[in-house]
Amino acid sequence: MFRLAFRSPKDFPRVLHLPTTVGGNPQAISRQFSSQGIYSHSWAVSQNYFSFVADSYISSKEDSRLMLEAKRFLALRYVFLYDVIFFNYGQTLFPQLPRRHSFADQGILHALAYQSYRTYLYCMQKIEIFLLLSLGRKLFVQYQGDDARQGDYSLANFRISIASQVNKSYYNKYSDALKRSQIKLFSKICEKVYALNPDLLHVLPHRAEFLPYSSVDLAEIAPSFTQLEDRPLRICHAPSHRAVKGTQIILDAFDRLKSEGYCFEVILVEKKPNSQAINLYRHADILVDQLFAGWYGALALEMMALGKPVVAYIRDEDMKHVPVEMYSDMPILNAEPGSVYDVIRRILEMPRIDLYRIALKSRLYVERWHDPAAICGRLYSDILSSFSR
Repeated sequence: MFRLAFRSPKDFPRVLHLPTTVGGNPQAISRQFSSQGIYSHSWAVSQNYFSFVADSYISSKEDSRLMLEAKRFLALRYVFLYDVIFFNYGQTLFPQLPRRHSFADQGILHALAYQSYRTYLYCMQKIEIFLLLSLGRKLFVQYQGDDARQGDYSLANFRISIASQVNKSYYNKYSDALKRSQIKLFSKICEKVYALNPDLLHVLPHRAEFLPYSSVDLAEIAPSFTQLEDRPLRICHAPSHRAVKGTQIILDAFDRLKSEGYCFEVILVEKKPNSQAINLYRHADILVDQLFAGWYGALALEMMALGKPVVAYIRDEDMKHVPVEMYSDMPILNAEPGSVYDVIRRILEMPRIDLYRIALKSRLYVERWHDPAAICGRLYSDILSSFSR
């Protein structure tokens, strides 16, 4: 647990986390800061179906586009209220839109409307950043996945990647170009650039740093070790995007194993708020997570905290960005798209006591490497250093 050396809360820099709830990581950092007496808030432009809780939501799903932008404009007051801004998901309050390659099938009016809106957001981001820099605010940014991940780089450099699975609109040359442009901008204006996934460090500036997820409050999530219960194994899969996660490959492996006589239950969790999903996770024995990203995400972290072994693809060439001891401690059961059937089969044939040992190791791994208090202590140290420069 980190402790602060200030005399009173009024001495603390005021911190804001903005503008999304993606993965719940920004909100977890803010809560940890607050628990240590730091003046810290989390604002989100909108909520998604995972329903991670922010301190304030700028808009609601019922708002029209005009109302959304009116509320976003009013939210620009944040530049006067906070000393430190932690941008998340590679965005400021005013996100940027990529160029479009064709409007031929959408009509001239749609094309003009899109380009006008794109120009408006571009100008507003410039004003936003001008105000922040003029007021001397300290800026930080955390990249979390597809906010930095680029299709052209992934296809050219990775044998296995998300880009090989999704349709052509998911990553394209226009969105890739926009990401590179925004990365360049954040590199210029931010004190620190963080990446929650090590593969992102291939495309982020050299000074960017790997930052472990801190989205799980270990004091609130008690482990639920179920692996020794006398019943068929319960295997969970919870895709947020089926193509990205490799869901069909995983389901095909399940079907093949069942046809061969293996007895197990499948818990498939989709489009549920986190508060509902976690109740299902508690009853699972193991998670088969994702096969193309090359790392594990917030879901896997949550499951390991619950004491559930995790199957995921870990890309070897990304591990140079991860602390050596962290990599050596990692309990993830590594599986590629071509090997996931064999990995699950071995798990089904594994003595339950061995699976239980992996479950214990998984919880200990989260406690050591994803402790929110330790990670937030590092972040606050970075904040203090920025004020001393």
